[in-house]
Amino acid sequence: MKQVRLPYGKEFIEMEVGDDVAILESKAHSFKATKSQEDLVRDALAHPIGTEKLSDLVKGKKTITIISSDHTRPVPSAITMPILLEEIRSTNPDAEITILIATGFHRPTTHEELVAKYGQEIVDNENIVVHKSGVDEDMVELDRLPSGGRLLLNKHAVNADLLIAEGFIEPHFFAGFSGGRKSVLPGIASEKTVLANHCSKFIASDYSRTGILVENPIHKDMEFAAEQAKLAFILNVVIDADKKIINAFAGHRVKAHYEGTEFVRGLSTVEGVNADIAVTSNGGYPLDQNVYQSVKSMTAAEAAVADDGVIIEVSRCNDGHGGESFYRTFKDAETPKDVEDRVLQIPMEETIPDQWEIQILARILVRHKVIFVTDPENRQLIEDMHMTYAESLEDALRMAKEIKGEDAKVAFVPDGVSVIVNKKK
Repeated sequence: MKQVRLPYGKEFIEMEVGDDVAILESKAHSFKATKSQEDLVRDALAHPIGTEKLSDLVKGKKTITIISSDHTRPVPSAITMPILLEEIRSTNPDAEITILIATGFHRPTTHEELVAKYGQEIVDNENIVVHKSGVDEDMVELDRLPSGGRLLLNKHAVNADLLIAEGFIEPHFFAGFSGGRKSVLPGIASEKTVLANHCSKFIASDYSRTGILVENPIHKDMEFAAEQAKLAFILNVVIDADKKIINAFAGHRVKAHYEGTEFVRGLSTVEGVNADIAVTSNGGYPLDQNVYQSVKSMTAAEAAVADDGVIIEVSRCNDGHGGESFYRTFKDAETPKDVEDRVLQIPMEETIPDQWEIQILARILVRHKVIFVTDPENRQLIEDMHMTYAESLEDALRMAKEIKGEDAKVAFVPDGVSVIVNKKK
């Protein structure tokens, strides 16, 4: 027997399983860094990839904007941001610095969430602007995206003398990897730009998948947006299951990001097993705050399970469904197939909010039974969205085995957002 541990909110659900059960985990969870988190960040800044040091780049710049991830991303900004600010002010103490919160298409970050993320001192003393993708007057229009969509970005980024970004790198379920260029698109882009980039044609592409960058149409748009924004420098970290920094990459927006993605790829790639039942989680807080975000880990289970297999999702979802249109689309539909068919017919210029997550969840629900382990208050919304609620992991496995049989092959993907599952042919 062996133990499996699934993140659930700020806690864990543990279970003893048989030796025949496959556990597909990123090696990042067991990777041991040889330096402290702070030293890893400082070393990355001291040895940038493909650019001058940040302390040199900032010289003579009056306005500097730092794009920073929002409350839905586990970037340890309480560590990274003070070091970035120190690095900037070491050679440019009078710089006018704006921290621009990259909310993308998410709700605005609250004051309490900012304090939790950065600490009281930074919130009290720094100029922090929360990006709002729907406020047109905050945007500046640049060239058309390669896809043809309009490129509108936050004026605090476009008008800065120097634009830098902090973030983290992990596998991403349609952009290939997070980090780098994603700080710009969708991070600080207009909703019009995000909608064009996340259109149904791109989401349906076989190249818009976890771990794929080459020929990925979504990634191409994102790289173009970062170039147009003149993103000059990035600091991206890699974290383990405890949200601790295990490596850091700084420098050129493409070159440093590529080095980071290759490091993550080496740790995160696992082979699929064509299981009858695949159990996954969205990595715990803050990534499992809602159903919307939890679709990401379902794609890892999708790659680990056979074509007609059962997926068990374990997510606390303390913030509910995470998007009204996302929720209503499924609630108002007779079947997930109706949803999938309708979304695939929507042209780029008519993309609707949350369409990408709708499309991916519909794709999964058409092909798989999904059992959702979450807090009891979410039961109705889970059932409204054509999934089955389970009070516990034990109950979910019992339900799944009633469908697939007692001898069903079971696989666990304990942190579905941290792995690249190579689907077994």
